[in-house]
Amino acid sequence: MTEEFEALRRVARDYCDIIEAVGEQEQDWLNKVVRILPRLHAAVSAILELEKSGGKPVEANLEMRFSLFSKLHQLLGDKDAYWMEYDLGHEECRSGSLADDLTDIYCELKQGLHMLENEDADPDTVLLNWREGYKIHWGKHLLDAERHLYELSSRGNL
Repeated sequence: MTEEFEALRRVARDYCDIIEAVGEQEQDWLNKVVRILPRLHAAVSAILELEKSGGKPVEANLEMRFSLFSKLHQLLGDKDAYWMEYDLGHEECRSGSLADDLTDIYCELKQGLHMLENEDADPDTVLLNWREGYKIHWGKHLLDAERHLYELSSRGNL
């Protein structure tokens, strides 16, 4: 494994640990998310420069995804929804969801971590899957989550 891949694997594990601990006496989880997302962004940016091709985004486990989304959505409450570029000006038209962003990032990273725990898993496949998934799916969620959390933090609403 390359140094860049190992850095991404570590931050992916840290991110998943934070999300998995949500609701288990974890009071400061959102501040931990605020701090880890830039680390995740930097780690994935480093692997985007590698000269490998291939990979595919992971297939979602819809039951697990919905369960996690529901839990995060409930915990976030009024911090969850945010405005997207094409939303109408009505409060009920906010279509962005921090719970959705965090869930989709988690699902992509967790799938790769599960593959790495399998003794016959190829780290290159995990790397390519994370990279391709980032490019076509969870990268946008990462940017949206960072932007929304910045807005919440700048207004003192974390």
